[in-house]
Amino acid sequence: MFAPGDDLIFQLESGYGLLRVLALDEDAGGGHVWHLLAYEELFADVESAEAALAAPGELHARVTHMALTERAFERTPAARLGNRPVTPDELEGYRAWQASGGEVSDRSALLMLGLR
Repeated sequence: MFAPGDDLIFQLESGYGLLRVLALDEDAGGGHVWHLLAYEELFADVESAEAALAAPGELHARVTHMALTERAFERTPAARLGNRPVTPDELEGYRAWQASGGEVSDRSALLMLGLR
């Protein structure tokens, strides 16, 4: 089980990418809504991604907020690299989503990013 603040890595044919768990809400059916941030950078290997997380201020957000159903999150193949506190700046997209009564997607994070 992942938690807010977790940095996640996923693999593509062209390298590795990073996601970040911003928040986790319960939905009406007793499941969860996963709130993620996706970084722009791709890395040649896991070690390079881990090194980039040592200076997270140097990373660039590709998407500042995605809301996924539990099913969609489970279809997002990712592994946990570590955990660090979520910053108020990182939560801006999540707060805007809350204020707008935002939608929750049933598509995996990779599909939402246009990646396969």
